[in-house]
Amino acid sequence: MNAMFRRQMVDYVEYHRDPRNGLMHVLGIVLLFLGAVLPLSLWHFDAFGIRISLGAVLALPVLLYWLLLDAALGAGILAFAVLFLSVAMMIADHVHGPALWALFAALVILGLVSQAVGHRLFERNNPSLLDHPAHLFLGPMFVMAKLYMALGFRPSVADLVAPSWSSDRLGSDPLQGDQHSRP
Repeated sequence: MNAMFRRQMVDYVEYHRDPRNGLMHVLGIVLLFLGAVLPLSLWHFDAFGIRISLGAVLALPVLLYWLLLDAALGAGILAFAVLFLSVAMMIADHVHGPALWALFAALVILGLVSQAVGHRLFERNNPSLLDHPAHLFLGPMFVMAKLYMALGFRPSVADLVAPSWSSDRLGSDPLQGDQHSRP
C-alpha cells in the first residue's frame, strides 16, 4: 500500500466510521456500478472470442487506477467488476426498451438513496463526495478493504479502515450499542 493511498483512505474513513453506513455503501456501490454499466452493455463487440461491453471499456481506466493504488484491493475489485459487468450484459440481453431504462433508473436511485441514508441516519453527516469529489473513486476501495478485513486478510488495511469510535459519537444514539470495540 503506497503512502498516497494510505492518506486518501485515512481521509475517506473519517466520513465512514459507522459499520451500518459501511453496509449501506456496499449496497449502494453495487447498485450504482450495476446501474451505470447496464445501459452501456447494450453496445458490445467481440475480441478474441470474448464479448466485451462498452461498460467494460469505460470502466477499464478506473480499474487500472485501483490496481495502481493497491494491487490486492484492485484485484478484488476487478473480480467483482467482471462479475457485475457479466450480470449487466445478461440483463441487457433479456430486458429491453423502457423496462431496461426503468431498471437503470431504479438501480441508480436506490444506490444513491442507500448512500444518503447511510450518511444521514447513521453518520449524521454529509457524504464525503460533497467535500472531496475525488472520494467518488475511493468508495469501492473502502468496501473491498472492509471485505478483506472481515475475511482476516491484510491486517494493515484492517488497521486503516476499522472504526475508531470516540466518546462524543457514542452515547447519544441508543441504537449504537457496544460498537466502539474494534473487531
